[in-house]
Amino acid sequence: MSNSKGEINVQKSLHVAVLAFPFGTHAAPLVSIVRKIAEEAPNVTFSFFSTKKSNATLFSSSDEFHLPNIKHYDVPDGLPEGYVPSGHPLEPIFRFIKAMPENYKIVVGEAVIETEKKITCFVTDAFYWFGADLADEMNAKWVPVWTAGPHALLTHFYTDLIREKFGNNKVDDVEKAKFLPGFPELEASDLPEGVIEDIDGPFGTMLHKMGQALPRATAVSINSFSTLHSIIENELNSKFKLLLNVGPFILTTPQRTISDEHDCLAWLNKHESFSVVYISFGSSIIPPPHELVALAESLEECGFPFLWAFRGNPEEQFPKGFIERTRARGKIVAWAPQMEILKHSSVGVCLTHSGWNSVLDCIVGGVPMISRPFFGDQKMNARMIESVWEIGVRVENGVLSKESILKGLELTMSSERGRFMRKNIVKLKESALEAVGENGTSAKNLNTLIQIVTR
Repeated sequence: MSNSKGEINVQKSLHVAVLAFPFGTHAAPLVSIVRKIAEEAPNVTFSFFSTKKSNATLFSSSDEFHLPNIKHYDVPDGLPEGYVPSGHPLEPIFRFIKAMPENYKIVVGEAVIETEKKITCFVTDAFYWFGADLADEMNAKWVPVWTAGPHALLTHFYTDLIREKFGNNKVDDVEKAKFLPGFPELEASDLPEGVIEDIDGPFGTMLHKMGQALPRATAVSINSFSTLHSIIENELNSKFKLLLNVGPFILTTPQRTISDEHDCLAWLNKHESFSVVYISFGSSIIPPPHELVALAESLEECGFPFLWAFRGNPEEQFPKGFIERTRARGKIVAWAPQMEILKHSSVGVCLTHSGWNSVLDCIVGGVPMISRPFFGDQKMNARMIESVWEIGVRVENGVLSKESILKGLELTMSSERGRFMRKNIVKLKESALEAVGENGTSAKNLNTLIQIVTR
């Protein structure tokens, strides 16, 4: 990158506002992509906006990626003073969504006054449709970042068409969404919440507005790589001014070092190639009690060694005696270095909730999946994994039963179809590595993104 005096002076006047969605696994990937951009443009000022709670997690005092040109600001969380939770887990998110356009606008204004620099570019979570209006008001660029997959993004673009075809109610699954390019197998029940169900709720409204606003963006950046699904890629390309696949983020952006405090890798070293079942439902999901029991019973019966990253309390939530009976071939840990585990030769399959970050982790690791999706884009990811990419299977009827788990394990670990899935996912892994290589599409797109944001 050229660093002439004129260019440095221009960069010193630039001010990038980064607006994060502080729930689920949205903010961390946004931080990682912004750190990459800020690293390449040390003279540009970056102001990062999220809630106090979210910022405390993202910018800890032990931060290994501290950059002097990124400063974070706390945005109010939308909860009234003395707020007493109603018990509805989504209520804090709904209250935040309702208050967020105005709250962000106020705190962005404060950052402009403090830095004495007007905003030249908004980099926002793609959810934030109002980024288009803010950018227009301030004569700035708008670069939304979509942290999920391209197929989910396309459904939000086509929400009006989907609602027209399906009606606004939950419809019979016999009706397939064949009118969507690249989705030969999609069923109504695979669609994310808010597309044809609960359309007037906070999420439905937010995602619908997002789908309508994205064509106004300077560029839409996405955590994917261009050879993953060319039909959907072409469709999105035709809808937006510029689509930039800059993923997988785990390969293109700085990643935190995850400690292996429970010696998972040493444990994996003792096992044969492709013999271990790795289980993880992400950072926030714990399956319901009857499904945990079914999973424990299946692991006991199947005979495969297993490594389970479990967020709850195993002593309380697993069947009595399960931990003792499986100690010789099972390892249950509270935290695991997932990417390193999935790259390990002994792992044969990953039982997953099919969140997009985990799907990309499995692709980069070359590990087939058994999917038990829960909400959001997870059902659609599971459908793509099974029907389009053929790199895994969904559990039958969408729930963990002893029968569905044993069948999934048999298919992925012991059958000819399982070997076919492994071949397919290794091909995708090679495509991902090629995309992030020196002349790869993601590497080139990342350079384009850096230019757009910092010029």
